[in-house]
Amino acid sequence: MKEVQVSKAYARAFIELSEAKNVNAAKELTTLTEVINSSNDLESLLFLDVFTAEEKLGVLNEVVNKLSLSPITTQFLTFLVEEKRIGILPLIFKELVVIDDHKSGFLRGTIEGSDAGVDEAFTNKMKTYLKEKLGLTAELTYKQNNKITAGYRVSVDDLQLDASLDNQLNRFKESVLNS
Repeated sequence: MKEVQVSKAYARAFIELSEAKNVNAAKELTTLTEVINSSNDLESLLFLDVFTAEEKLGVLNEVVNKLSLSPITTQFLTFLVEEKRIGILPLIFKELVVIDDHKSGFLRGTIEGSDAGVDEAFTNKMKTYLKEKLGLTAELTYKQNNKITAGYRVSVDDLQLDASLDNQLNRFKESVLNS
């Protein structure tokens, strides 16, 4: 839990610094993340504690130069390596994307259910509800979840709407036990 809080703080700070320098932090970290995800060796080098900070910085500087990332991004990544916080870069990236989405006026979320797909009418109804409730446009993707018997669970940012049969049965069970 502490890493999540730290990553949120780093993401907010990095966004503020990059905005002051007119740098698109989300775009730059997306590019870097794609490169890291495409190379198991690079991922291992950066995130395993087997390598020294100097070794990590040497390779990271080569990657950053080839990608032509901004000095502010380079300084941020160097700071993470030197402070032995590079391991939380994926969490920072996730938080940074959420912050960037909020600033752009939309949210990303998921609909989970037991079926292979979700009804388009339900998706549109959820988007309308979220637009009215939060004032932001939601981009919802569907994931099949075999742990859900029937119904749907919608997660957007910190908001979770659980209209699954399992949730309703659990609530009923608690109400019976607590009366």
